[in-house]
Amino acid sequence: MQENRRMSPGAGWKKIEHLCRPCHNREKARGLGKYICQKCHAIIDEQPLIFKNDPYHPDHFNCANFKKKIIFSLHSQLFGDVCFHCNRVIEGDVVSALNKAWCVNCFACSTCNTKLTLKNKFVEFDMKPVCKKCYEKFPLELKKRLKKLAETLGRK
Repeated sequence: MQENRRMSPGAGWKKIEHLCRPCHNREKARGLGKYICQKCHAIIDEQPLIFKNDPYHPDHFNCANFKKKIIFSLHSQLFGDVCFHCNRVIEGDVVSALNKAWCVNCFACSTCNTKLTLKNKFVEFDMKPVCKKCYEKFPLELKKRLKKLAETLGRK
């Protein structure tokens, strides 16, 4: 029996594997660092909706009773808060900051990814938290503008 082989750039000959579409999509998604929708088994290019640790296209996650797309605000009322960072339903403690809900593990500096708590000092930048250490590295002009904006909005 003859084996199918092809030349792989810079790596020599490589055996060709024949895969069904779901397995092909899974391998392709793994290489791209993306998720596979648990309903249609296609690669999810946008932010996935995660429910019970399974990823879905947001358009495929429908109410079982009404067959209508679940809106996140309704989803929050039915299942609990949805994390601003990971889009998962928050199980356990919720961090409420910047008018958003976060998983305890997801609430981190948007610049250096250092985990934050509400006891840490942080500032809002681009609607996300930035730790004091990263904020100190901001250009002086940017810090002045942020301070002026905070004063205008009536914040400390």
